[in-house]
This record gives sequence, structure tokens and C-alpha cells, in this order.
Amino acid sequence: MTPTSVRDIRNLSLLGQSGSGKTTLLEKLLATAGAIGAPGSVEKGDTVSDFDPQEKTFGHSLNTALAHLEWAEHWVNLLDTPGLPDFLGRALASLPAVETAVVVINAAAGVETVTRRIMDAAADKCRMLVVNRIDAPGVDFGALMEHIVASFGKECLPINLPLAGGAGVVDCFFKPDYDAVPAFSSVREAHDRIVDQVVEVDEDLMALYLEQGESLQPAQLHDPFEQALREGHLIPVCFTSARSGAGVSELLDILGRLLPDPTEGNPPHFLKGEGPAAQPVEATTAADQHVIAHVFQVSNDPFRGKLGLFRIHQGTVTPATQLFVGDARKPFKVGHLLRIQGKTQTEITVGIPGDLCAVARVDEIHRDAVLHDAHDEDHFHLVPPRYPQPVFGLALQPEKHGDEQKLSDALHRLLDEDPCLSVEHDTQAKETVIRGLGEVHLKVVLEQLKTRWNLTLVTRPPAIPYRETIAGTAEARYRHKKQSGGAGQFGEVALRVETLERGAGVVFADEVKGGVIPGNFMPAVEKGVHQAVIEGVMAGFPLQDLRVVVFDGKHHAVDSNEISFVTAARHAVQEAVQAARPVVLEPLVTLTVRIADEHFGGISAELSGRRGRVTGTDAPQAGVTEITSLVPMAELEGFESRLKSISGGDGSCAIAFSHYEPAPAEVQQRLAREHAGKRGGEQ
Repeated sequence: MTPTSVRDIRNLSLLGQSGSGKTTLLEKLLATAGAIGAPGSVEKGDTVSDFDPQEKTFGHSLNTALAHLEWAEHWVNLLDTPGLPDFLGRALASLPAVETAVVVINAAAGVETVTRRIMDAAADKCRMLVVNRIDAPGVDFGALMEHIVASFGKECLPINLPLAGGAGVVDCFFKPDYDAVPAFSSVREAHDRIVDQVVEVDEDLMALYLEQGESLQPAQLHDPFEQALREGHLIPVCFTSARSGAGVSELLDILGRLLPDPTEGNPPHFLKGEGPAAQPVEATTAADQHVIAHVFQVSNDPFRGKLGLFRIHQGTVTPATQLFVGDARKPFKVGHLLRIQGKTQTEITVGIPGDLCAVARVDEIHRDAVLHDAHDEDHFHLVPPRYPQPVFGLALQPEKHGDEQKLSDALHRLLDEDPCLSVEHDTQAKETVIRGLGEVHLKVVLEQLKTRWNLTLVTRPPAIPYRETIAGTAEARYRHKKQSGGAGQFGEVALRVETLERGAGVVFADEVKGGVIPGNFMPAVEKGVHQAVIEGVMAGFPLQDLRVVVFDGKHHAVDSNEISFVTAARHAVQEAVQAARPVVLEPLVTLTVRIADEHFGGISAELSGRRGRVTGTDAPQAGVTEITSLVPMAELEGFESRLKSISGGDGSCAIAFSHYEPAPAEVQQRLAREHAGKRGGEQ
């Protein structure tokens, strides 16, 4: 089967902290809807979505997987995403493909770190919370609901309620049973609160509601319900147990009857053009318009080739369709249009607006590419989610001589799959560095390099990415003059360096007047400035957060050339920076640690010993504390191992880049001495 109308489609992403039961919930949804015969289990390694051998070994989802089901004449595409903090980027990459972010919460664990970050990242989507594992012993549902509201706002309202012990759920919206006795609150209170919230977005309906009272029907509430979801005015909460099946059929009804179809969700944020000149453009859901589709995931298999998953936003795709990838001048023929169910690929004859499909063995396709069938849509791109910045690093070197190019090719393919993996070629340290969101992230990447590309690597901690900046303003003038017979060299540059706010980068400004530096030499001046910025001055680290203003200079009609102005500008920057009180900046990360209360003292001492500064604490559930702190990246090595040791293996952490700030004086002095020693050794 395949959907025939955009109105029948529901696209949603299952997101949430690892351990919330997303994969198990997906299995139960598929089985209940008849899409599979029986639900698999993570423990047995036979689930639809965790089909990769690495996932089966690891016991966790590592990649986003696509599945689909049919329920009550609705076609539901579901994306099961990883929940470990180290793979948050892979989860967030699913958001452009869906209307609704369904965030799953473990009833026994409460609101966790990844849950908060996902809810923030999905703020422009329709959002729904699913409290799973309601049959876990000792759950205080009232306290849990209070913590959800405290974390995400009063817009979070239950649409059904759990029965005692999580034996089932009672509906509070479609056909509320006011005589039922839920585990907390009451059906009448929940019904009245969610209806009150919905009618607030529609003045006419509110007036009618005040006249009719509680006699409003779900059909009357459908349009304002969708509007409330789009505006973030309502975040429905429902309850399930994926293990027992409690609330699963009720959840399927909610997915089909209440979640938005592609015409009802917030429209995708397409732009045409690049940078500040880019203009918003609209993609409709019309089937007879030009094709506009977005590739939200790519996977590379050395034997099966590249597979690109894409969302059709506009137009109709068939195997005969010819599509351009981004701004390419030559199209490719789709050939084999695929429907994906976990690892199973089925050929289909048509893909309509709103549907999620796939195409295989197209080398040009890449993550975030816009596919289109006419040059009218050249230079279209979709605004991507805000991904966390990779901070954990490993320096790599092939064990086998001659594998350098093989490693480069493999890393290039992995970069296309993972938005939070980065590769740096540190010319100063002469090393290739991969960066990710944590030790587990990089461990999985190394395993992929070994199993998929047969690469054995030597690894070591990379150099810390310190930066330099200035604390004041200074000017310098440098004349480069060289005469050795024949044409000489002459260039003089006067410039000023000024501080900028943290994170502003480097700004080059040309304020030269009167042609003292001819315009044809200004690119050479800028090149010299760039060289000085990359090389650093105080400790050999790149400069940032400063403005370089060139305001004067001299040239010679015969002897001036590009190399003269490159050299003069580079030396002028170095001298100006030296006079402007240079400072070494160190990178800081936000480290969130979740730990049992009895280990609070041990972790606090560990953080203090690593120059960490606690910025906040939270108690997501009884006996558990979340500690948020700022820690220098240089002090992170071995932290996860220490956390496991202190907590007996129960603690967890999430790490995100925060900002740069001046390093302590003793660190700055040490780095400056080391740099001076290297320069002395090179001379």
C-alpha cells in the first residue's frame, strides 16, 4: 500500500533520552497496526529499526530508522531516533522531515537532559509528549506531571490519564469517561483544561463553548487543536506502556485523528540564495507543481552503495522523474523509488507530497540536499536544525602505511551521515582530528572505520583548540623592503587591531584613502592579515574576536608586488597584536551530570579538581540530581571513566560546547613558553 492523499499522511519523529523505550514503543505500534506480525525486542536484536549489526551489539539505537504503518485510513511515517546524548545530532537531523516531534519520557526516570534539549530544538514543530513505561513500580504520576509542566510550561496537558499501576489509560478528549478513577487528577479536570486551552486560539469557538459548555465535539475542536499545536499553545501528553501495550491503540488513534497532516503543520523554512541575500520561499503541498524534496539522511554501505532518505514537500516523484541535486546542472533519473521499513526496501511507483521515500546508488546525493526537477528551484536550501558543536576529539593515524587516502575517503562519507562529526587537519600539530559529542560517539565512529572500511588506526588525545585574542586596541606600521639587484620588494602597511565581542570571529576593514596602497594590492594585504591570524602571535593559536583595520601604507611604482604586501601586513598584525595585550582563550563546555544523590559529593569534588564551576542543580526525580557545570575542555580527558567509577556505572553525562574565555595566567604562560621553545627549535 501507499498513501494516495497528502491529507492521509502523518509524519512524526520519536525522540527522547536513551532508555525511554522509543524502539520498543515503535515495535508495539507496528504490531498493533498489523504492519508486523509480532513486536521484536532490543534484547533479542530483532527490532525493525535497530537492524545495524553495530546497534545489535551495542544494545542502543545509533542511527535514525524509518518505518511506516496504516491505522484507521491514515498513513503514518515514523522515525525512530537515537537517544544517547552522543548521538543527539543524528536525532535532530530527523526534524526537517516531520510535522510532529513525539518526545518519549521514561515514567520512572522523569525529565532527563536529552529530553530538555530536544524539546528546545523542536520548538518550531508541533510537539507531543508520550510518558512511556507507566507500569514501572513506584511511579508518582502527579509529581511527574508537575515536573513536566515546570520544565516545559503549562501548555503541557494530558489528553489521557493512566490507571492505577499503569494497567491502562482512560480517554480525556474523544469520549471522556467521567466515572473512571485514574492514578492522578480526574478525567473531568483534564478534559476541561485541554478544551479550555484549545478554544483560546479561536474567538468564535470560545463564544460557542461558553454557550454550549462541555458539549463541544472533537470535530469542532480539530482545526483550533492543530492551530494550538502549531503555535506551541498546546503540548498534549499521553501515557503508554510499550511492554504491556497499555495505551498503544489509544496513541494510534491520537496520531491519526489529532496530529497534523503535511498541510496543517508549520511550513518548512526554505530559502533561495546564500547568506544575507537569501530570501524565504514557499513550498506548497500541490502534487502538480515542480518537485521540491529534501534529503534528511544519507547512509553509505561499501557493498550496497549510498542510500538517501528524502521528504517530498511539493510535486510528485516517480521512477521516471529526473531530479537535480542542489545546483547541479545535470539531473539523475530516479529509476528505483523506494519505500523503507527498517532495513527492508520496497520499490514503489509514486511518491506524493508529504511522503518519505528513498533513492539508492546516487553518488551525488548528500545530506541536506534539495532535490528538484526544474532550474527554477536552483539555490534552494532548507534552514537546518541548530546542531550541538562537537567537542570531544581524537587524533587519528592509519596503522598501515598507505591507508591515508582510504581514511580520508571513509571520513568524507561518515561526515555526510553525521551532522555532529567534524574532521580537522591541524597543520600546526600535523594531525588529523575527528571531533564528536562524546567518547561513545567517537568509539562508534572508530568501529565503523574498522568494520566498514577495514581501517586499523592509532589514536591519541588531540591538541586542545586554544585560541588567541586581544584585550585592547593598538596600531602598528611595518615596511618590507628588500633590494638584491634588479627588481626589489617594497610594501608598507599601517593597521589597527580592535577588540570584538566573544564569538565575532575576525573582521577585515579597508580604510585606506588616496591610493597609498593601490586597490590591486589589497587582496595581498588581506592575505597577509589572514596568515597572521592563522599563525597566532602569543602562543601559536589562531586569533579570533578582533577587527583589523588597514588605514595607511606606501607603495613603490617599480618594486611593489604582492609578496611585499603579504609580508608587510603579516608583520604589522603581529606587532599590533603584541601591543594590544594578547590573551590565550580556552574552550569551555557545558557538562550536565545525572547521578544518584549519594554520589553528589564525589562528583562535585571531581568537577572542582577539573576547574569546573557548578552553574545549577536539578532534581528530576527522587534520589537523583542533575549537576550542570562549566568545565575547560582541556580538563575533560578521562572524565567519563571517572564518572563510571564514582557512580558504580549508573551516572550519565551530556556535553555541549559553551564558549571561549581567557585561560588562567599560569596556563597562558605555559603555552607561551612552549610556543617560544618550538620557534627556537625551528630556527
